[in-house]
Amino acid sequence: MSKETSADLIMKLYDLRREPKMREARAWIISFFPESIDDVMLAIVDESTSAHYRMVTSYWDMAAGFVNQGAIDETMFMLSASEAWVVYSKIEPFIAEIRENMGSPNVMKQLEDLLMRQANATEILAGRREAMKRWMAARAELTRSA
Repeated sequence: MSKETSADLIMKLYDLRREPKMREARAWIISFFPESIDDVMLAIVDESTSAHYRMVTSYWDMAAGFVNQGAIDETMFMLSASEAWVVYSKIEPFIAEIRENMGSPNVMKQLEDLLMRQANATEILAGRREAMKRWMAARAELTRSA
């Protein structure tokens, strides 16, 4: 596969992220901080959040699958996939229970496989969770003081 082909596919994935419903779903998941498996399962089944949750998680799992199957160069993809880390960092603490509750051992498996191959993956995921909590706390503080 050529670098040009990978770049083209990565740009197409980027364009999909700009679609209005996807932007809405991405904004929702950024502010989603599950503290338990119950929080995740509620997000999956609740009519007001289910589509957002499914849209973002399935998008990143699909994109990771393209990389895992060699359709997109992994190094190039990882240079532009910081949001994938954020999304998976929110789900990762509960992934075994999600799979068990849904009766599907492959939920988010492509994204998990891709990210966990990266150097320092566990530390990066923990760091992203903490960074997002700080970011959202700062946002909440700005909103309160405005």
